[in-house]
Amino acid sequence: MENIIQNLYSSVKRFPISEGQNQTSIPYLEIHCYSQKDIIIPDTQNPFIYLVVNGTMRLHFSTGVFDYAPGQYLISAIDSPISGQALSVSPTSPFLALYIEFSIDDIVSVMLDMEANFMEMIFEKEISTKIQPHDDYKLLDVILRLLNINEKQDEMAFMIKHLKREIIFNLITGPYGTPFAQSIVKIQQAGDIYYINSWIKQNYKDTFSVEELAEQNNMSVSSFHQKFKIAVGMGPLQCQKKLRLMEARRLMLDKALNVTDAAIEVGYESLSHFNRDYRRLFGLSPQKDIQEIRTCLYTKAQSD
Repeated sequence: MENIIQNLYSSVKRFPISEGQNQTSIPYLEIHCYSQKDIIIPDTQNPFIYLVVNGTMRLHFSTGVFDYAPGQYLISAIDSPISGQALSVSPTSPFLALYIEFSIDDIVSVMLDMEANFMEMIFEKEISTKIQPHDDYKLLDVILRLLNINEKQDEMAFMIKHLKREIIFNLITGPYGTPFAQSIVKIQQAGDIYYINSWIKQNYKDTFSVEELAEQNNMSVSSFHQKFKIAVGMGPLQCQKKLRLMEARRLMLDKALNVTDAAIEVGYESLSHFNRDYRRLFGLSPQKDIQEIRTCLYTKAQSD
């Protein structure tokens, strides 16, 4: 695995790269480069993978705080609000990642070409709710071949399409194929719900009601709430609350804010209400939760 990661890094370094998001000649591939701590994770309706090539990426989920090392990748999902930081970055050794985006049609096309029995088995499995870093040698090998394409223009166009399908195939047949395939169905069914979910991500500190959201989207309250819950897995106000609590957790962990300041920063007016909601989502009081995370991260860093 170490050799292929080094080869990925060498291949990426051959591209002209500047700070931020760099589009390549491959339409669905970008190289992201950050010498500062904050990482801009794409917010798009289309599914994507985000593969770390150099440095370490820390992402915050309701299920925990996870560090992604080179060769590990994030698979996007409609119900995964995230914030990210790059650890130990500098102008001489920036954080590097590959952003590979797919359309729903791309993925459905591959699914339709696969054996019906296999896809039936995929959809019968229970979807995993635990989000963790992934690595997969077969997938990394395909991405390496994509980076090293050096064909004539007409041949290159064919290979780009072929390798995209191969990447999708490896995602579906890989260890996290079930949640990936099932998330595609969710996005297909979501329609305009994605845009509402994205709006909530940007405005979660503000006060709004389900009635206002339903009216903005010309839907009845009951129909809107049901459609949102099917697509995202929770109601819109639950989604807002989760976003507030996750951001408060990040502020306490990364910015060393105290409990009161973090609660106010994310829009809470009552500290007791914040503490109650926090314990309900994370299972511990804010102080104990942050202390446990710091201990776990320190122990992991010492063992690496």
